[in-house]
Amino acid sequence: MHRHRLAGLLACILFACATGAAASDSLRVGNRVLVVGDSAATVSTLLGKPMHKSHRSGSRGASHGSSRRGGRVRASPGAAARGEQWQYRHNGRVIVVTLVDGLVSDIDERSR
Repeated sequence: MHRHRLAGLLACILFACATGAAASDSLRVGNRVLVVGDSAATVSTLLGKPMHKSHRSGSRGASHGSSRRGGRVRASPGAAARGEQWQYRHNGRVIVVTLVDGLVSDIDERSR
C-alpha cells in the first residue's frame, strides 16, 4: 500500500512540476511532503504558525464533506469555499492551505 501511495504522490509532484500548476495535492517542505488528507497538526509541524488564517462558511450549491477513495481523502467541490485557510510564506511563494474538518483539502501556491 505504501509503495502505491508513494508512486501516486511522485506522479502528482512530477505532473505539477511539468505543468506549472498552482494548486496541487502536495507540497515539499524540506525533506518531508505535505499532502491532501494530512491533519492540521501535520501542517503546523511542517510549516509552523500561519501568518494569516481566514474562515469560510458554506456557499450556495456547495456539496459538503469529503469522500475517501483508495485510502486518500478527496475534498468535495465546495470544500474550499467552506473551509479554513491558513496562509504561509515559503521559499519566496505564498502558500494557502485549506482545511476542512481538520484535514488538508487543498494546497495552493501563489506568487507574491
